[in-house]
Amino acid sequence: MKPIPLQLVTIQLENGEHGVFVGLPLIPEHTGSKENQVSELWFSNIKDIPQNMSVDQLIALVQAQLCRCKGEVH
Repeated sequence: MKPIPLQLVTIQLENGEHGVFVGLPLIPEHTGSKENQVSELWFSNIKDIPQNMSVDQLIALVQAQLCRCKGEVH
């Protein structure tokens, strides 16, 4: 099975709750360019997925969502 690069993003709220989000790496580790600074952050709607979904299937779902978003962002 081919390895897939994954990155975890942890967000902590002021009330102490936190969430961990899994995704494809957006910013390569070796770059420090200002072009790669985060300018916006948004969350999708919550979507229930099957418990037995594989990581490959999950990444395919995320990639499909990203393709749709790119067409809608102006």
